[in-house]
Amino acid sequence: MKKTLFALAAFSLPVAASAQLGVDDSSDQRVAAAADAALEQDVLAWDFVEGITTEVGPRQAGTEAEARGRAWAMRWLKARGFANVADEPYQMQTWVPGDVHKAEVVGPFPQPLVVQPLGGSASTGPDGITGEVVFFRTVDDLRAAPEGSLKGKIAYISHAMTPTQDGSHYGFAGPARWVGAGIAAQKGALATVIKSVGTDLHRNPHTGGTGFPAGVQPTPAGALSVPDALNLERMFARAGDRPIILKLILTPRNLGTTTSGNVVGEIVGRDPSLPPVLVACHIDSWWNGTGAIDDGVGCGIVAAAALNVSKAGQPLRTIRVLMAGAEETGLWGSKAYSAAHIGEPIAVGLESDFGADRIWKFESNFRESNAALHNRIARSVVRFGVSNGMAVATGGADINIARDQDTAIIDLQQDGTRYFDLHHTPDDTLDKIDPVQLRQNVAVWTQVVGILANEPGEIRPKP
Repeated sequence: MKKTLFALAAFSLPVAASAQLGVDDSSDQRVAAAADAALEQDVLAWDFVEGITTEVGPRQAGTEAEARGRAWAMRWLKARGFANVADEPYQMQTWVPGDVHKAEVVGPFPQPLVVQPLGGSASTGPDGITGEVVFFRTVDDLRAAPEGSLKGKIAYISHAMTPTQDGSHYGFAGPARWVGAGIAAQKGALATVIKSVGTDLHRNPHTGGTGFPAGVQPTPAGALSVPDALNLERMFARAGDRPIILKLILTPRNLGTTTSGNVVGEIVGRDPSLPPVLVACHIDSWWNGTGAIDDGVGCGIVAAAALNVSKAGQPLRTIRVLMAGAEETGLWGSKAYSAAHIGEPIAVGLESDFGADRIWKFESNFRESNAALHNRIARSVVRFGVSNGMAVATGGADINIARDQDTAIIDLQQDGTRYFDLHHTPDDTLDKIDPVQLRQNVAVWTQVVGILANEPGEIRPKP
């Protein structure tokens, strides 16, 4: 694969990285050299994601496949010298998608549509349900519908998501999936279908979790592929007064309580009295893809960075890798880890869970309270094409403990322009990962984690 422009620019820098950082400390120089080496030749992250997607494949949270994923990750960490590798079990409520997912317009324009169940959906039963579809352009339009107006009907919810570098349109369009089915059920809907929360035009529905308010009985809920959703909307435009009738078959099941677990491993630091640096990801994926970009590659990135830092010499602080076992269906792993370790302070938390396209922006929540460290990190990653962001870092889904402890957080923002073409679809596969951009991720992570792991002072931001 041809090297992208940002990578070629980084390769061509003539000045030693340590000199660019303006530091003399030997650990900084070694870390910078390790980061530069990762940009050119790191294979650790690829080795992880290639291995887990090939040997395990999809890893639905709480299932036997996810357990195999945890076992595989533990073997990988142990084989590469991580210490204190463990699987920390917890209990979770487990939903699985079932085997039959069908949608069919019965009239006035009979034809099949491509659909997948949303996480948390109830079953229609094997015979399915049939009802008139009511079109809502937005979730706010659904909220405005009169109480009881959807009784016996199927709600269809659209949105207008577009690709963005920062992924911000996920927050704009996401409520159609996150809360749409619950709102529709409150208003009496028999079931809900949504336009997939994604930016591609493939007939690949995007799944993902949906929720129902306390006291509201879950109803069947599915996502149509974007082309099928657009087709349905065209039907509404030309049907006139004729109702659109849809037959829906979804057969998910709740397995009840099952065991999941968080995989942890450490690069042990020289001073065990200092709080560790926590780097996180999640092992589980949805059933319909192999979990390459979400989030096998994130686990590869954080583990590779920790190993690269160790190659530069034993760090001052311990680097703890957290591979949460179950994120997609309710942040089970993140919550369990925080509950189990809340009394063990961490110095700073970082997560990789947005694919593997290049990192373009660095953010922290200590820009003002620890300006010297923030600026030092910002300077260190300029050579990789990473800007100094002004936003306050809030962290990802798998580092609840950092928020619960009100401690330091860093966000290494990845380019999300094409992420939501692949997110939660069958297209989440290894071939979608650009090895050059993946190496840039590992290089940036190595640089940032190396600085943090060798920082003797307090990283924690002021309240």
